[in-house]
Amino acid sequence: ILFLFFSGSIISVPLSYAETLTQTFDGGMDLEITYPESVMINRAFSISIHLENNGWENKQDISFVIANPDSAFKSLSNETIRIEQLTTTSSFGTTLDYEVLKNASEGTHFLNVSYSQVLVSNNVDPMPATKTTIALPIMVLKEPIVKIQTTTPESIFSNTEFPFEVSVISHDIDIKDLTVQIIVPEDIEFRGDVSYKMSLLEKGTPFNIKAEMITPTNISTEHTIPVKVIVSYTDDLGDEKSDDSSVSLLLRPKTFLEITNDG
Repeated sequence: ILFLFFSGSIISVPLSYAETLTQTFDGGMDLEITYPESVMINRAFSISIHLENNGWENKQDISFVIANPDSAFKSLSNETIRIEQLTTTSSFGTTLDYEVLKNASEGTHFLNVSYSQVLVSNNVDPMPATKTTIALPIMVLKEPIVKIQTTTPESIFSNTEFPFEVSVISHDIDIKDLTVQIIVPEDIEFRGDVSYKMSLLEKGTPFNIKAEMITPTNISTEHTIPVKVIVSYTDDLGDEKSDDSSVSLLLRPKTFLEITNDG
């Protein structure tokens, strides 16, 4: 008979998935654009734009035009932004929303930002427009990644205790109604819980389960014990998903020397 004792715990590990681009234009105009490093098909995302005139001369006829060359993203906002004037120390900020199309291919896509401004020399004479184009690379992923990791010894012996650990982490999205089940053959008896539930698992926050296994006393020949971990959850689109991970533990009888060393 094999006994298992489990305890659940949560460890918060904050992760960052945003990129920030900064650039300074003529006359001390500072631009900051924050955008996601990666996005997933059929999901929405945002980019934020902050523009600040840190120079001593005014700027006018400022414009942003955002384009998606391969049409992987659908704009949910006006992609043309016009600002009549930014006086010294004044600023402008906005957020643009997009949706990744269902037929977008996996890989890197770009949002191209065309920026233009007119510097007013000595706050009197408008100069020729300064123009530049900025490419924002965004990686498109097919599906969110939910990783199951098990940690066990390479082999185990009869009549001993050993650790069995499971870690579940969602790298891309928050998931709901998480269930983790540990399944072993029918001839192995459990003591304690073998199923764990959690209403919400935040992105980047691992759910860790720590187990202690007690192996049978009388084992004559070595053999493998299959252990399966099944994870089911609801994703951010409301779809029910499941995944599993299997591990085979080599159970060996103790040798005479090992029995002697154990007393």
